[in-house]
Amino acid sequence: MAAIENDWLPALRAEFKKPYYAKLYHFIEDEYRTETVYPAADRIFEALTLTPLEKVRVVILGQDPYHEPNQAHGLAFSVLPTQPVIPPSLKNIYRELHDELGCYIPNNGYLKKWAEQGVLLLNTVLTVRAHAAFSHRNQGWEQFTDAILAAANQSEHRLVFLLWGRPAQEKLPMLDTSRHLVLTSPHPSPLSASRGFFGCGHFRKTNEFLQSVGEAPIDWQIENI
Repeated sequence: MAAIENDWLPALRAEFKKPYYAKLYHFIEDEYRTETVYPAADRIFEALTLTPLEKVRVVILGQDPYHEPNQAHGLAFSVLPTQPVIPPSLKNIYRELHDELGCYIPNNGYLKKWAEQGVLLLNTVLTVRAHAAFSHRNQGWEQFTDAILAAANQSEHRLVFLLWGRPAQEKLPMLDTSRHLVLTSPHPSPLSASRGFFGCGHFRKTNEFLQSVGEAPIDWQIENI
């Protein structure tokens, strides 16, 4: 697994010493050796690398990585710029951004721009076997990503947490809603987006909250490449 080399390391160091993490490490090591696994091993912690703890302003919580070639690269909902097809959930996110803020729908799904502005694009599970959604669930990642959420929750900054779908909403009890803005909606997947994700207003509400606490709004527009 790739190393964590920024201010997430002291926040998460205790996790690396716990029995569950040793089990997880050996499971992941074996999976990469014997199976095709996404994202590439050196990008497992890409979300933490691109968005240091001190810079987190928004947390968007996904489920597990995309499981087809040339898609997952360590940021929830994002795909590599070489990927010509935008996944359906991200298409719906772009549609909501267009309806809320007038953003044009770009020709790519590369969300690095968001991560560099302080949007932590975190999945609850950080790896997946090729063509097998949820194949690395219940191996220990959930406990590790809960520790990431707990560290963000303790930030001296007031953050926005966007919890889309039931698995993400299960994290609500661990978040301090008296300090942070926590917004929930159905997941943006085609199966559920029409049940309340469309029209949720989360991107506008996020920027309004950030500005109200003295932070810069997020520039949500992903440009064409």
